Amino acid sequence: MHAGLRTSALFFSTLVTFASLNAHAQSPAPYPSRPVTIVVPFPPGGGTDVGARLVAQKLSLKWGQPVIVENRGGAAGRVGAELVAKAKPDGYTLLVGNVGTQSVNPALYKKMPYDPDKAFAPIGMIAELPLVMLVTPSLPWKNVKDVVDAAKKEPGKITFASSGAGGAPHLAGEIFQQASGAKMLHVAYKGGGPAALDLMAGHVNIYFGTVLESAGHVKAGKLKGLGVTSANRSPALPDLPTIAESGYPGFDTGSWIGMLAPAGTPTAIVNKISEDLREVLAMPDTLNTLVTQGATPWPMTPEQFDARIKSDRARYGRIIQENNLSSE
Repeated sequence: MHAGLRTSALFFSTLVTFASLNAHAQSPAPYPSRPVTIVVPFPPGGGTDVGARLVAQKLSLKWGQPVIVENRGGAAGRVGAELVAKAKPDGYTLLVGNVGTQSVNPALYKKMPYDPDKAFAPIGMIAELPLVMLVTPSLPWKNVKDVVDAAKKEPGKITFASSGAGGAPHLAGEIFQQASGAKMLHVAYKGGGPAALDLMAGHVNIYFGTVLESAGHVKAGKLKGLGVTSANRSPALPDLPTIAESGYPGFDTGSWIGMLAPAGTPTAIVNKISEDLREVLAMPDTLNTLVTQGATPWPMTPEQFDARIKSDRARYGRIIQENNLSSE
């Protein structure tokens, strides 16, 4: 072969090889290729935090990457939610929110630090969380009727804690007052964990906490459970009647937790996380842990979860409006 032709062929071969290597180097690494952070917009210890940590552990094992839970509480979950809403939409910063952050806050707060309709890409629900009426063990109340009688005897004196204004525990307290005619004083905390601790210490009288966060405290005698807010009894506390059974037919409210990504996260990544989330929720040990602790695993596709968020926003929006509830 002519020297010039050999040189040209060699140059062309080198150029093709370089282009191939360069294209390979620039192709995206399979997700996830580095640690993932899950933001919980509440302090440690609440139902959202407990559920998020279980899921994070299972996803970490599946992905072979650390999945870090970061608690960023404040403003009824809006601080942590804002952090995720404004994070880079690459799948490496996710949110585990609840009915309060995703469905209640947009209906309760006139001003939000992000557009709740456009800030997130729903990934999937994790579980439904029934609530339980909890009281300080030193109080003489033995059932729901005792609470109502005490509240009616001294209107406004009995206090009920919540994880924050507008959250599921707050709304459960408001719905209970509406159903029973009891008048109580609402005391808002910055998360379910601090509310439960102050209830144990006797600084407040009642707290509607998730069964997931409180079943262990009830079984240990640190808190007294009087009734669950769901339509059916909880497998974690089977001896505890529902509030509906306790004289208030039709009483049914609670919470749920679910995973979201910042809006703009590639659909392929959202779908992968959703598929993997549903897979770990179907694992027998995950299923058993959640059910035993009082949660009901409820895997959903992104589309199903989006529809649930919207329907609950409409439902609780009506309750907020009918009861003239305020975030102030």
